[in-house]
Amino acid sequence: MTEPRSKPRKAAALASLARQFLAYVGVSLAALAVHYGVLAALVEAGRADPVRAALAGYLAGAVVSYGLNRRLTYASARPHAEATWRFGIVAAIGFGLTWLIMAGLTRGFGLPYLPAQVLATGVVVFWNFLGHRAWTFAVRPVPVLSEEASGVR
Repeated sequence: MTEPRSKPRKAAALASLARQFLAYVGVSLAALAVHYGVLAALVEAGRADPVRAALAGYLAGAVVSYGLNRRLTYASARPHAEATWRFGIVAAIGFGLTWLIMAGLTRGFGLPYLPAQVLATGVVVFWNFLGHRAWTFAVRPVPVLSEEASGVR
């Protein structure tokens, strides 16, 4: 049976998660503008392969994403030396997912590159949010001494 106090806590936690996700979406829109700008410029002006252009755009957007998410979405105090390599791993998995989805949809199914990128973005945005929330920018646990070890009773 659920305690009466746990419902407000759950509601507050859910509201906090929703606010954080909305902040993430806002940051993602800025990163996506960079990503899609690089993608379109390389394909349309540079006549680059859409898959390679999507990956270049992903990397450019990742730079924007790191800075804004660290400061605005997750308000992380995790040191850069630790957060950047974690961000890189989560982003590398997102990069791989982008490659798989883009290659499969454009080369395998012949879908135009922009609709393919929209679908790839839809998948990768959730992966990145959850990966960064749970690992990259997660609050580091603080070791707590037991009552016996600390002498506090």
